[in-house]
Amino acid sequence: MNDRTKTNPSGRKKSPKRKGRGRPFTKAIIGSLKGLSEPERLKWLVFTLLSLVVSLALYPGILSRPAAYRLGDIASRDIKASEDFLIENKELTEKNREQAVKAVLAVYDFDRSSSNLVAAIREAFKAGREYASRFPPGKIRGPEPYPVQEPIPREQAENREEIFNTFFGTLGIPPEREIFDTLLEAGFPPQVEERIITLVTRVSERGIVGNWPMLKKHMEKGGIILHEIASKQERKVTDLRLFYDLEGAREYVASRMESVQESIPSPELARVTVRLTQLLLRPNLTFNQRETEVRKDESSASVHPVYFKVKKGEMLVREGERIGPEHLLKLSAEMRAKNRLDSVGRVPAMALLVGTLLLVIYLTGSREARAFRGDRRDLLFNALTLLGLFIFAWVYGFIAEEVARGFSYFSATALLFALPIAFGSMVISIFQGMAIAWAFSLVISVLVSLVTGGRVEFFIYYFISSLLAAYGVKNCKERGILIKTGLMVGLVNMVLALAIEMIYGTFYSLESIIAAASGFAGGILSGVIATGILPLVEMAFGFTSDIKLLELASLDQPLLRELMVRAPGTYHHSVITSNMVEATAKAVDANPLLAKVSAYYHDIGKMKKPLYFIENQLGGENRHEKLAPSMSSLILISHVKDGVELAKEHRLGKEIIDIIQQHHGTSLISFFYHKAKERMLTKGTKCGEIKEEDFRYPGPKPQTKEAGLVMLADMVEAASRSLVDPTPARIQGMVQKIINKVFSDGQLNECELTLKDLNEIAKSFNKTLSGIFHHRVEYPETASRAGKKTKNGYPDQVPKEDSGLKNANGKEESGEGLKRLGLS
Repeated sequence: MNDRTKTNPSGRKKSPKRKGRGRPFTKAIIGSLKGLSEPERLKWLVFTLLSLVVSLALYPGILSRPAAYRLGDIASRDIKASEDFLIENKELTEKNREQAVKAVLAVYDFDRSSSNLVAAIREAFKAGREYASRFPPGKIRGPEPYPVQEPIPREQAENREEIFNTFFGTLGIPPEREIFDTLLEAGFPPQVEERIITLVTRVSERGIVGNWPMLKKHMEKGGIILHEIASKQERKVTDLRLFYDLEGAREYVASRMESVQESIPSPELARVTVRLTQLLLRPNLTFNQRETEVRKDESSASVHPVYFKVKKGEMLVREGERIGPEHLLKLSAEMRAKNRLDSVGRVPAMALLVGTLLLVIYLTGSREARAFRGDRRDLLFNALTLLGLFIFAWVYGFIAEEVARGFSYFSATALLFALPIAFGSMVISIFQGMAIAWAFSLVISVLVSLVTGGRVEFFIYYFISSLLAAYGVKNCKERGILIKTGLMVGLVNMVLALAIEMIYGTFYSLESIIAAASGFAGGILSGVIATGILPLVEMAFGFTSDIKLLELASLDQPLLRELMVRAPGTYHHSVITSNMVEATAKAVDANPLLAKVSAYYHDIGKMKKPLYFIENQLGGENRHEKLAPSMSSLILISHVKDGVELAKEHRLGKEIIDIIQQHHGTSLISFFYHKAKERMLTKGTKCGEIKEEDFRYPGPKPQTKEAGLVMLADMVEAASRSLVDPTPARIQGMVQKIINKVFSDGQLNECELTLKDLNEIAKSFNKTLSGIFHHRVEYPETASRAGKKTKNGYPDQVPKEDSGLKNANGKEESGEGLKRLGLS
């Protein structure tokens, strides 16, 4: 192994580090996070993500929003430019664009050659000549009105109609019988064809426009752009006289009659030539609207905006001055400039601010609260509740703006009073106590007031309503209290809303009525939402509320009924233990209901092997006599694990499950431990082979006051069964010894019970047990059987084997330790 390769304790080789690579800052952060425990990493992750989400939701109006001025408003303060910036003169820019658009000339497409028309003329005359060549002269027609000298065959007549339609169809003009008959009689002479092509071409080369008024209008704007289709060349034309309209073109053709007669001697054919030419003329100069609009858009886009410069420190608007259009332009540019300057740092800065607020509240408030354990479940519940309420408020603000936009007699501010933020504090108070709810109310009120524009009056409004809601449900033991608390919060909200409206001088208006109604609705909604969401939170996070505890406290619960049938002695022991802890919990500032219900279920694991526990043997055979002490201790220890499994199966809740797991802590099963040592001494072996850890419960030790209280009550009640003649003095001594033993064994080191609490517990246990074992008048029947009592004074009970009251020699422990605790 070379010097560049290292081996960690697990034996795995680490690859050598490469210099010059990686990101030192990132590695440092990752390394610091790796050094944290998983709960600590989760805590920092939650704080970071929550802070970033809140900051992004508040952007760009973080902390404060600039005053939004409208045209005609009065400036409340002087505003100067924070830097040099340019302001677009939109009016001048738009004017320049309009001028650029007007300067664009209309585009006309020009088909100079009329090649398609010439081709059609040649094709039509060719077809006519082919038809005329089939018949000799004189067989085509006679004098008017077309008397045929000889009968025309039927086939010839059908062909005649066909060529008639084909001729005019090819030319694309309305058919005229006179023109066709004249040309047919003459045999569609080529001279006529060439003359028509010459006239059409001459007129088309000059240009025939279909919409003369439009062309005239475009010419008056500075001319047109003539786009020749064949050559794809363009030129500007400003002379309107260069073109013909359709009527002008036909008049020109008519004026060429003499020229036509020179080349065509027949007057009738010359007239038909002119007439056919006039019919063939069609516009070849058309307005291209699409191309014109495209060029207008390009010309408009090419115009650069016109700006004027504002210098840093220049007064934009003075206090008391009326806001005009130019002021609005300058103020808008100033706000945009500020946003550009601050956008990079505002979100991280706000995230740091929110994160610090959350961390300080967590360190100074939540961590000091007794109900807050700081585990993953509590942290996620608080974070999700806070984030959910914040997003709900954020969305509600947009909805309120949209709703108020449709009504002119009230503003969105009046609807903000209906925001049911208080239901979050209700839920927090029920599951985690008033201390956590107080801190939660402070944080959510700050965040929601930022959503509403950073107004301090809304912070006060939401904070008061949230605190009041949390206080109203702090001892909630029935669901109706949630609705009553919502009603109380609604009434207080009405008063607060009217006070806020009075501050802004809108008390005598319809908006104040809507604000008061919104406040009342917000309180009612808080109670309704909390009522509906409570079971969902219990199922999602495994919390146990007082309402659920009351349901579990019913002795008709299936698990308790099963315990009563299968292990009646354990059931009786659990009932007495629950009475003891319920009477004591309030004195030590514990939850009496949680302690009572946990005592009901703390020994449910004994149902798996009920006859191995002495309270269920009822004077029968003791099965432990046939077992080794180590096996007996394993059976006793297993009832804790079995109880946890049953509790999870029946979903009793994490709080009760924890108490079931902790109610024996890591205490020693002293009876079987000493019994095992005695057997080893009898066999002549060393006692060192007996490990004390094998006879201790796996733990953990009690973590809460309720768990510690159940542990003490369980051991005291079990030990009380072995008392002979349980007088108050003996009960007091027994209680003192048990508490001293538990305290000396360190089982209470991890819970919050103090010496003063132990003193109160001892007094309460003495009082409860003295009431249970009070003296009765001896009746003759009872006295006659006095000699049949067992050694503990009760015929139906056997001394508890795992009470731990005796040492290896069977002698009682001294009570000097309790005297030192002030419990004597």
